[in-house]
Amino acid sequence: MIDCVFTRREFVAGSSVAAASLVGAADSLGARAQAGASARLKGQPMPEGVRLPSAAERKIRPDSVGFAIVGLGGYALNQMMPRFAQAERAHIAAIVSGNPDKLRRVGEAYGIPTDARYAYDAFEKIAYDKRIDAVYIVLPTGLHAEWAIRGFAAGKHVLCEKPMALSSADCQRMIAAGRKAKRKLMIAYRSHFEPYNLEAMRLMRQKAIGTIRLVRTEQSYRMGPTSPGENWRTSRVLAGGGPLEDYGIYGLQAALYLTGEMPERISATAFRPTGDPRFTEIFAHVSSQLSFPSGAVAQLATSYDSAGTNFAQVRGSGGALIMDPATSYAGQKMRIEGRDGRELTPGDPDVQFSRQLDHFAEAVRDDIAVRTPGEMGLRDLRLIEAIYASAGSGQTVNLAPDGSMVRRP
Repeated sequence: MIDCVFTRREFVAGSSVAAASLVGAADSLGARAQAGASARLKGQPMPEGVRLPSAAERKIRPDSVGFAIVGLGGYALNQMMPRFAQAERAHIAAIVSGNPDKLRRVGEAYGIPTDARYAYDAFEKIAYDKRIDAVYIVLPTGLHAEWAIRGFAAGKHVLCEKPMALSSADCQRMIAAGRKAKRKLMIAYRSHFEPYNLEAMRLMRQKAIGTIRLVRTEQSYRMGPTSPGENWRTSRVLAGGGPLEDYGIYGLQAALYLTGEMPERISATAFRPTGDPRFTEIFAHVSSQLSFPSGAVAQLATSYDSAGTNFAQVRGSGGALIMDPATSYAGQKMRIEGRDGRELTPGDPDVQFSRQLDHFAEAVRDDIAVRTPGEMGLRDLRLIEAIYASAGSGQTVNLAPDGSMVRRP
């Protein structure tokens, strides 16, 4: 039973990552994450249930961008790496892991030469590997900033998984490093390349349901028995506050790209159960309300301890848009309710992965603007920090247009 809703004193004193790191001490968290992650970087075993492909030869275009995959966890092996076969201008050129057995097995499955299989402590050598144009950071969030900056130092472009980092300060460091290296930085917000979400953005711009009044999003599932020592997503130095950064960021993003606005005020709550080893360091649930200049309101909820759901609803003066599921890997459904009610099937959600890869490759090869740049990741971290600040203080937080908190005099 959840019996702990944080007051400000409890929030600050109760080892909450939000108050301790995301509000006023983000640099400290980044240092702790890097210092405490050395054991993780020795390499984890192969995740259960991974189906590796057979190493079949694939014709690679001369202008294809070669990626080094940094981190061979479940998401990389089960979702992203198999999708490279569908991309036209991106291919896997190297892999980076601290587990020799995993390097061998994954390398053989994907036809990666032995001299393109790098251990973490040999990462700097990628600077001399001309087969590698970019690195794809698929490590725990608390390590994103360090390894993105190391990627830039090696002269490579960087595609980084979401969320960008655990603090806006780390986001700014990553952006500065990319600019100094004159290399591209992109955050892997796959929904910006998924047909259902793209169509939803288009419909909202066209006012298909009139003037937007209310947005509701929820991303949740019930996490099985675990602890910070077993699952990095429950470790504050690697995952931040928990479900908001991991799963709830999809709802936060949806609220922004469906309204086309930035909020001017945020109010929020966060809680965790007492005595539950899953939530000794992170929150079980975070909810927030965003108020936009137009008068629209977004109500967002995310949880690691409730029945699984992933939806977004937009209600306007002339109807409603319902997406359920909204931001999944597959299986999206969407409908318009109202006078022009109808089901919508704009395309196959599976293309979101390959289109994301090809867009970044296009940005690298053709020097075009990145659709989901580091500045977008920074914006979102500022909003996450504001959500935690509101939850910690019990007060509404006012925002500047860039998402940063407006400090009271």
